Amino acid sequence: MDTIYALATAHGKAGVSVIRISGPMAWNAGEALCGDLPASHKAGLRNIRDTQGALVDQALVLPFEDRKSFTGESVVELHLHGSTAIVARVMEMLSQLPDLRLAEAGEFTRRALENGKLDLAQVEGLADLIDSETEAQRKQAVRILAGDLGRVAGIWRIDLIRAASLLEATIDFADEDVPVDVTPEVRELLVRSQTAIEKEAAGVRVAERIRSGFEVAIIGAPNVGKSTLLNSIAGREAAITSEYAGTTRDVIEVKLDLNGLAVTLLDTAGLRETSDHVERIGIDRALSRAKDADLRVFLKSSTEEALPFEAEEQDLQVIGKADTKTVTEVLSVSGITGQGVDLLVDEISSVLKERSANAGIATRERHRVALENATQFLDAAKAGLENGPDLYDIVAEDLRSAIRALDSLIGHVDVENVLDEIFSSFCLGK
Repeated sequence: MDTIYALATAHGKAGVSVIRISGPMAWNAGEALCGDLPASHKAGLRNIRDTQGALVDQALVLPFEDRKSFTGESVVELHLHGSTAIVARVMEMLSQLPDLRLAEAGEFTRRALENGKLDLAQVEGLADLIDSETEAQRKQAVRILAGDLGRVAGIWRIDLIRAASLLEATIDFADEDVPVDVTPEVRELLVRSQTAIEKEAAGVRVAERIRSGFEVAIIGAPNVGKSTLLNSIAGREAAITSEYAGTTRDVIEVKLDLNGLAVTLLDTAGLRETSDHVERIGIDRALSRAKDADLRVFLKSSTEEALPFEAEEQDLQVIGKADTKTVTEVLSVSGITGQGVDLLVDEISSVLKERSANAGIATRERHRVALENATQFLDAAKAGLENGPDLYDIVAEDLRSAIRALDSLIGHVDVENVLDEIFSSFCLGK
């Protein structure tokens, strides 16, 4: 492989900037800049000099041996003073060394995958960890990066390989008397694995929402206080408010961290009959987004007001403009005074946290598809198992297909089409 280098920290002035070099010529490049290198995994202070011997910077240099680094290759990290001029000069010096080139986006992590230091799910976890903005997202990404998904997939894989081997042993000795009927053990292995896989697949949608953010729609009639409530929760003037009905025409989105969960709050157009073509479009969009949201807050003017469509079990019904009326039956809020807003936020957080408890380790649509493919093959295998030993060869093939579906979770097979998309989200130094 080529030897690659890139700035591994953010561009711009900083206390420290790190340049990473990885590949077979990494140590040669480090010695060309610094002279001798410290021992592997030992940091040492070194002077970086140009080809004329002029001092460029005094850096902390950290080398890693082959197979003991993040990428699985020889690596040298240069921890420089965070001056843009120093970084630019060192990058220029590296570009002049033979057999080195600037890394592509995500190339360090891709090499870690190719060298067996990370599986594909861990790569996705690393991307999610870098992008995490809330505590729930951080915790979720750390679990994936730690290899939890790969470990549970490995347990399922072991059980299915055991089941397939039992069947194949029966096939191999088809002409002889096999003293033990393997069907009960195989059935137990299939049921146990399928139950766990289906449970994991059922939790993907919630896990994906933790990663990408829940959507909560505020919906109701015009002038009931939706935009004012949105602004109060957001703590800023995110939506225009006025006394005129129909002010909000489009869906306004505000991203928030609600008690550790990423939430996009949606302010929608007021629902009413109208002949205004543009307002009608806004109302249609409001209904569509509200129905697709994870949770709806129906803001009403009174307890008797009918809902625009049927509420789901955990949807919230709230009375607006609480500063102008007294309501005791249900929660009432005022975006102007803040009355009841904290209670509403707590209610929203409570519902979403309850849903989050059902989240699995798998977090992406790709994971869900792989898990559901595995369960379909296991359904076929269980059905074939009931038809007796004459079909065991077909059952064994269904099991191998289920194993391949699980292998795609962690990047062992059939993932070339997703690699470019995944690594394009990484920066050059990662």
